[in-house]
Amino acid sequence: MAVSLTGGLTACKEQKKSEDIIVAKYVPDAIKAPIKLPKDVRSTDVEWLGNSYIINITREPADSFPKLRDEEGQEYVDNTATLTILRTDSSIFVKKVFSKKTFSSYVDDDFRKNGIFENLVFHGIDDRRLKFGAVVSRPGNEDEFIPLDVMIDKMGGMVITQGKLFDSNEEDDDSTSSAS
Repeated sequence: MAVSLTGGLTACKEQKKSEDIIVAKYVPDAIKAPIKLPKDVRSTDVEWLGNSYIINITREPADSFPKLRDEEGQEYVDNTATLTILRTDSSIFVKKVFSKKTFSSYVDDDFRKNGIFENLVFHGIDDRRLKFGAVVSRPGNEDEFIPLDVMIDKMGGMVITQGKLFDSNEEDDDSTSSAS
């Protein structure tokens, strides 16, 4: 019995504990070359007001514009989008180049200074006008953006309004308010 008691005492021996705390050192990612969205070319045939049109939208990086930075200092290149609406005889009905400056009166000072123009996209026909969606966002943050609607009328006139953020419950509840 003495043997087993001795074995039990040596098993309960207190081990020396270190008071050192090891923490991994934070090393931020190295800043890369300015990030550019790739050139994007879209073409859509549309029947509108009894006529056929071809809508061409080309988004491309605007290297000549000032670079924008995200919160970590990563640089981004802003964009332009060229909208060309052609008649069936290939004559130009509308041709307009869009940039963040196009929407400056629809965004706040912070987005005017720090936002990036993402793109212009055809959304269809609404109330006898061609409807397009545009977005100005925070570089590198797809959750912070301002949606904008661009409407083209039968005379080629353009109206821009602040767009709508869609809530996932919107279809079920018409009283849901949206942020703008």
